[in-house]
Amino acid sequence: MEGVNANMQQEETRKGTGVRPRTWWKDLRQDYDLYLLLLPGLIVLLLFKYTPMFGVVIAFKDYNLFDGIWGSPWAGFTYFEELFANPKFYTVLVNTLLINLYKLVFQFPLPIILALMINEVRHLPFKRVTQTITYLPHFLSWVIISAIFINLLSPETGILREVFALFGMQHVLIIADERFFRSLLVVSAAWKETGWSSIIYLSAIVSIDPQQYEAAKMDGAGKLRQIWHVTLPGIRSVIVFIIMLRIGHALSNDLEQVLMFYSPLVYNVGDVIGTFVYRVGLGEMKYSFTTAIGLFQSLIAMILIITANAVSKKFGERSLW
Repeated sequence: MEGVNANMQQEETRKGTGVRPRTWWKDLRQDYDLYLLLLPGLIVLLLFKYTPMFGVVIAFKDYNLFDGIWGSPWAGFTYFEELFANPKFYTVLVNTLLINLYKLVFQFPLPIILALMINEVRHLPFKRVTQTITYLPHFLSWVIISAIFINLLSPETGILREVFALFGMQHVLIIADERFFRSLLVVSAAWKETGWSSIIYLSAIVSIDPQQYEAAKMDGAGKLRQIWHVTLPGIRSVIVFIIMLRIGHALSNDLEQVLMFYSPLVYNVGDVIGTFVYRVGLGEMKYSFTTAIGLFQSLIAMILIITANAVSKKFGERSLW
């Protein structure tokens, strides 16, 4: 009791003296080495993420290469009006949204399924080989992957030619057919990124408490029920987090992928915002017009990710901030 009373008296004395909380300057002096480690990352972020944001002013100017950003005359919202009056833009916008929607619906579940399957493998050498094989396509460039798919789908040398011939069907040039082009983008992206994307779900699965599986076994749950009632709820927050990030990128596509696959034959279904900006901005040198597109794209992405974050918080899931 005497020890407890002494501690209480010391606490009251400390409160009575009004000990001031640590200030940011004291934190900086005490942990200066940690802040020095943080400094290179902050400099890179400032130079390559925040400094280029000043270029957004080009969207509101009649930009000329010779006059520069500040010397070019103001144009107001002229290029935004031109953007919304351009019928091609709406085609490009719909293509971008549809391709990303297809990838979200059909490609997004694949890494989760692969992670669940790899997690159930008990033969360690086979597990490692499987993981390595599924990771490898991620390290191939879209130039190589597009060449692989083009050769596979070629009407002269492609394996599908033999498959169509086997069933007595006429071969279709899938890469130049509007009916199959979006599916080709989804399939090639899934083949390239499924294994690599499964890493984050495997990490989340490993962090689940093994006692939950033991409790499920004692209740008579088999493998499928353990996955449904233990594994999936255990990684639910990670799944929601990734979905929010994907929603934030709903107006952006893998530009390199589309450039490697598409051609004028499939512009109606394959031309996305990134390729449209590439062709108009660099091909026709309409820098102000394409900057307006980029600003519109960023604004919509910000609205989408804020909305997704608010919905996630409302339902008690993980939020970005």
